[in-house]
Amino acid sequence: MAHWESVVPFMIIIIIALWTKQVIPGLFIGLMAASYLVQGSLLGGIEKMADYLVTNLAKPPKLQVIGFLYIFTGIIHLSKKTGGISGFIELVSKKIHSKKQAVLLVWLTLIGTFISPNLRIVTVAPIMKSLQGPLQLNKERISFVIEASALPVIALIPLATAFIGYMTSTIDLALDNAAIPGDAYIYFLKSIPFNFFSIVTIVLAILYSIYPHPAIFNRYMDHKEDRKEDSSEKDSEDSASGQIEANVFNLVIPLSLALGLSVLLSWLDGYQKSSSFSQAFVKADVTHSMFVAILITLLVTFVMLLIEKHDMKGLLDDFFEGGNKLIPAFFLFALVWALSSAAKDLGLAEFVTSTLGEIPASIIPPVTFVLGSLIAYFIGSAWGSWGLLMPVGVSLASASSLPLEVFIGIVFASGTLGGLISPLSGTTVTMAKIMELDTILYAKYKFKHVIVPFVLSAVLYWGFAYFDKFYH
Repeated sequence: MAHWESVVPFMIIIIIALWTKQVIPGLFIGLMAASYLVQGSLLGGIEKMADYLVTNLAKPPKLQVIGFLYIFTGIIHLSKKTGGISGFIELVSKKIHSKKQAVLLVWLTLIGTFISPNLRIVTVAPIMKSLQGPLQLNKERISFVIEASALPVIALIPLATAFIGYMTSTIDLALDNAAIPGDAYIYFLKSIPFNFFSIVTIVLAILYSIYPHPAIFNRYMDHKEDRKEDSSEKDSEDSASGQIEANVFNLVIPLSLALGLSVLLSWLDGYQKSSSFSQAFVKADVTHSMFVAILITLLVTFVMLLIEKHDMKGLLDDFFEGGNKLIPAFFLFALVWALSSAAKDLGLAEFVTSTLGEIPASIIPPVTFVLGSLIAYFIGSAWGSWGLLMPVGVSLASASSLPLEVFIGIVFASGTLGGLISPLSGTTVTMAKIMELDTILYAKYKFKHVIVPFVLSAVLYWGFAYFDKFYH
């Protein structure tokens, strides 16, 4: 089936997300609606929903993504509890004496924190917060620089990140749904230059880091209630952290192992398949390599902390406490993966393709980007929107005659925009919490910053499509 009913689940998702300010309830009800549209009987709809969930979660690449994220988050929480992050803050705070040095530090920390946006936030934001008072840093501005150097940058990095496995899996699933042959990782590499939003945002973030802000970006004042609440929580956290002996190696060693082993094992895996140094990363099963790397890192981290005389029970409790924080995210992944399969059965891609196929081919890319960005903003999740939009983007490629990698880049660009500025985004909420900012006002502050990259990206997509048609 390929008709208007295929969009009903996604309209439900948007409406419920706006109403509840939560992503998961909307995805759950949307998946249920999609399941009943596919299988109309009372019990059949629920059975179909369960089938979608179990079938997608049982796939090894998806289990490896979940396993990597759980273990990695648990390790970072262990580092925090054993003084790793506080040690790093202590060390860096002694070296930074000016605003320019502080902003430069934000960019330099990409070297060790490019694996995940959340990693950058929980590592870099506390450092900047500790420097905010002495250096009189604008909290909104430095927070935006941290975020703009996180998700937009990580979305472009082709290896050793927590995103690459998921991003390639969304491409692979969309290719499979559309019966298109090809390697998902190679398509991802080719799509990087077409993620115009990420590229333009990074360039502008660098400029924002160097030059004074225009008046339009003036600082929003926080709500006193929020500041009071956050301050009390901060005092509680500081009190707890004061009992921990700072040890920067408890952060540096696990991070270095996770990063180094991910790169090394990915290369070794690809080299065994290609016997070519230059093609090794293209042929590598990056998701599997990262999972193996994080298992080794976990083992080494526990051994190291036990040698430091930390209690085994306490380490296990801290590890699971950290990993369990991602359980809601795993529910989101499961729902998104299941909804993607339901969308295939409903014929969403064919419906959108036939609808947009009626407009000029040069308009399809910018329209896809604008609509995708709108959906991603309301969903508030880069991963969620990538999973939902990728099948549509792949199907639209045939309607426009443009290369497939262009539409893959558009999907990643629109999802990045939503994940960066949406008030429902986990990174927005996390950053606001750490920096003691009002979430909605901070989201509005970020929204102003992405108007230029958003408009410029849409124009670039139109220009590329127009000139590609002109020359061909």
